[in-house]
Amino acid sequence: MKRSAGTYLTSTALGESFQAFVPYPLPPGKPKLAVESYLEQNREAELALARLSGVAGLVPSLDWLLYSVIRKEALLTSQIEGTQATLIDLFDEEAGFAVSNTDDVEEVTNYLRAFRLVQDNLRDPGGLPICVRLLSDAHRLLLDGVRGGGKQPGELRRSQNWIGGTRPGNAAFVPPPADRVPELLGDMERFIHDTSLSLPPLVKIALAHAQFETIHPFLDGNGRIGRLLIGALLEHWALLPEPLMYLSGYLKQHQMEYYRQLSIIRTEGDWESWVSFFLEGVAVAASDAERGIIDVASSVASDRRHLLESPKAGPASYRLFEFLPMMPRFTVERVRQKLGTSFPTANAAVKVLEDLGIVTEITGQKKNRSYSYQPYIELLSR
Repeated sequence: MKRSAGTYLTSTALGESFQAFVPYPLPPGKPKLAVESYLEQNREAELALARLSGVAGLVPSLDWLLYSVIRKEALLTSQIEGTQATLIDLFDEEAGFAVSNTDDVEEVTNYLRAFRLVQDNLRDPGGLPICVRLLSDAHRLLLDGVRGGGKQPGELRRSQNWIGGTRPGNAAFVPPPADRVPELLGDMERFIHDTSLSLPPLVKIALAHAQFETIHPFLDGNGRIGRLLIGALLEHWALLPEPLMYLSGYLKQHQMEYYRQLSIIRTEGDWESWVSFFLEGVAVAASDAERGIIDVASSVASDRRHLLESPKAGPASYRLFEFLPMMPRFTVERVRQKLGTSFPTANAAVKVLEDLGIVTEITGQKKNRSYSYQPYIELLSR
């Protein structure tokens, strides 16, 4: 469907003139969004989210479920931007093990901090709602001490940026001039909080994410903050009770199409194709997360039964086992601290789990040994 999604302004930077794209405020108009064309897709995506919410209720500990899902989203959204860290790197860093690509791991942990900040504000009656200030605060944490740390963390850009190419004049896309950014974000914020619109919430999330990426309000980190916004809006509109879905997995798998769909909004005004792609992504990601939860919960339950049937198991090994999904890589010293016991007691508890094949020793050393809850990590890494 042909429509104009914005206007081009002639701007100048680095001694040459170029065309910068300024999007029109949401929702799309002239013609209006053809919502009826994907009502069925929207229903399927909402049903997939409802099933995911239901399955999460069957897991014995929501804490350990969220521990893994949030880390997976943090990892995948960072990988879209070229970060090479793996899930094992993340778990090793948390266990205090040496990791080779510390900078990449730090980028992922910064995303976790930024996500928690947004979630805490949304859940606190006195916290900030979804707004430019909250996204800027999240951005400050995201770029704290990592690559991009010199690019005005927490501040809207004051200079022209571009995507692809070596300068605005040969770029694949040039976002709006810096002086237009506050006004454009203000329009987006009003759209998010406008209760008079009859659009389905998932459609509004699709529109808001694309608009944010088009505005590109920061000098770095726009992709990750834009995807963080998706998770925040899922909570804001009560589509998921907890961040149980890693949509970035779908977006990473279809990365070229993700970028192409965002691009044709700007070039052809085709919002419908983007919304359809987004709804398909939500339905697939929610179903994948549902299957993942069932597989992980079944595996953990099977290991728990195996432990309970063992005559060697005791209170310390039972307690250690319940910590494993949130501590999948560990040392005996870490177990001692976690259980608040003596070193021999912690060592004996680990030995029980090792003898049962639940955990594996990974150093091959006699001293300073490290352990891994390998089947669990492998399930999460799929």
